[in-house]
Amino acid sequence: MAMKFDPFRELDRVAGALLESRPGLRLMPMDLYREKDHYILSADLPGIDPGSVDIDVDGQLLTIRAERTLRSAEGVKWLTRERESGSFLRQLNLGQGVDTEGISARYENGVLSVMIPVSERAKPRKIEIVSGESSSPVESTAIEASQSDDGRQEGAEA
Repeated sequence: MAMKFDPFRELDRVAGALLESRPGLRLMPMDLYREKDHYILSADLPGIDPGSVDIDVDGQLLTIRAERTLRSAEGVKWLTRERESGSFLRQLNLGQGVDTEGISARYENGVLSVMIPVSERAKPRKIEIVSGESSSPVESTAIEASQSDDGRQEGAEA
């Protein structure tokens, strides 16, 4: 069984390697899955002010930035301090099969959810076959076609 190309994985791996070597930047843990006609990205950003979260799309590159600032009273003697201030950054290459104009996001209970709709041209569709003898479609034969993430047409007889 051949593995399907994941357009998000390679850029995410490279970005993660770069972030590990840059002090002050934190990698936000995330889940990414497809549900019907949307990709759903869920990223953990606990303790983040929603006003500090910035999401932008430049071409097919989705960038998520956030800042956590921890303030403390003067004269405090810390016994333990594991929660750090810092910047969070995540970048993903969306590929060609998504509708970048329809991306939306929400932040709730420390989790950022980004909904990325699949473009109409990337959705599976039925193609009717017209018989050469008549102009009406052949009822018993249909081909389901969809575009793969790299833009190639794929078809399977239904």
